[in-house]
Amino acid sequence: MEINDAIIDHIAHLARLEFNGVEKENIKKDLTNIIGFIDQLNEVNVDGVEPLIYMTDSINVLRADEYKPEITQAEALKNAPLHDSDYFKIAKVLKS
Repeated sequence: MEINDAIIDHIAHLARLEFNGVEKENIKKDLTNIIGFIDQLNEVNVDGVEPLIYMTDSINVLRADEYKPEITQAEALKNAPLHDSDYFKIAKVLKS
């Protein structure tokens, strides 16, 4: 695949970037190198190689969730500038 100025301009537009002449040439070289590396990978013979799903055979050991109340509702509301009996009150942030 040939990387030309039109492709660079299209990618820059999609990414909302702007490149000057020198930057555009550097990006063009980098993308050409990346595509060259991918072409090298396409040349590797992978016949008989099973697809790799996980990098290791390790399995995560997760603990069960436990509810541990750290502070009470009254303690949480104690320092709130505005609150009613059960909830924090905040200024309206969305228009109706």
